[in-house]
Amino acid sequence: MLRFKKEIVYSRIVLPSGERAERPIEMRTNPVTGRTCRITSSRGEEREPGTESLPEPPPFAADRRRCPFCRAQRDTWTPRLSPELWPQGRMIRGSSTIFPNLFPYGRYSAVSLFDDDHFVPIGTARLQSYADSFLNCRDYLLRVLAHDPAAVCMAITQNHLPSAGGSLLHPHLQVQADRIPANYQRYLQAFAAEHRRHSGTRLFSDYLALEKQTGHRFIGATGSWQWLAAFAPEGFFEIWGILPGVTSLRETTDDHWLTLSQGVLNAQKFYRSLCRNAYNLGLLLVEDGSKDLELRVILTVRGNYAPWVRSDFTGFEVMLGDMATFTTPELTAELARDAW
Repeated sequence: MLRFKKEIVYSRIVLPSGERAERPIEMRTNPVTGRTCRITSSRGEEREPGTESLPEPPPFAADRRRCPFCRAQRDTWTPRLSPELWPQGRMIRGSSTIFPNLFPYGRYSAVSLFDDDHFVPIGTARLQSYADSFLNCRDYLLRVLAHDPAAVCMAITQNHLPSAGGSLLHPHLQVQADRIPANYQRYLQAFAAEHRRHSGTRLFSDYLALEKQTGHRFIGATGSWQWLAAFAPEGFFEIWGILPGVTSLRETTDDHWLTLSQGVLNAQKFYRSLCRNAYNLGLLLVEDGSKDLELRVILTVRGNYAPWVRSDFTGFEVMLGDMATFTTPELTAELARDAW
């Protein structure tokens, strides 16, 4: 049984004026993972330098000559896939090119480029360039599965700008497959399997049905993808996209990836409206044939890439393991709906 658990505690203080005050902190528990977060709405009153307007582009945004992903350097500065995986060396689909990550994170670690634009501000990418990149990721992962059926732990991620962990500005997705699961893949697979054993239904479909029933955090749809603000966010302005009933790459259609791209761009435009310029994306898959875990993508905004901007991760997140965000998911959904 999925439980949307929240509890409010109060910190009682005396303000500098001498007035007594109660500051509420809302503790929420993620119905899927059991992880907790803290919504400290009072911190939203603080001035946050660098977020009054959209920051200027990075100072090296126009420097295409030293970018290995730009077309002039791509063929000579980037590695090639091993011949047994893809004899041609690089996988090309539409405006996207895939090649191995020069600094891999796992057994099959690759980069999926968008088109040849060196710097693409958040929310301004072409829809088809995103779709091409996602479809190229799908094709690559299916190729990996055919080559190594044990490499079932898969992920598609994006780090937009250095404050989100991006090492290069040129827009790209990271795509990975391995035999060893990452922590979140292991947890999600276990949660989804246990939920299906007990209920006979799938975890994210049930989660989505409960969220649509209340409507407080539901945002909208793009095709079959259903979008909502996370009940217990683990990042700022966290948005989920769920593809109910679809548990494998092999079950997806080209339209699924096109409408995913539209939802991702909608979320990016929402983040841009908040004067944020950096974000992360993650889509985790376990292609083990169990059909328990449906496709879900997560997007979170990150601290702006600009001088003197405060990081969005503090000791609470890094050391205590609790996300401390300032905005309720219900407000996130209300603000985001315009982007849909």
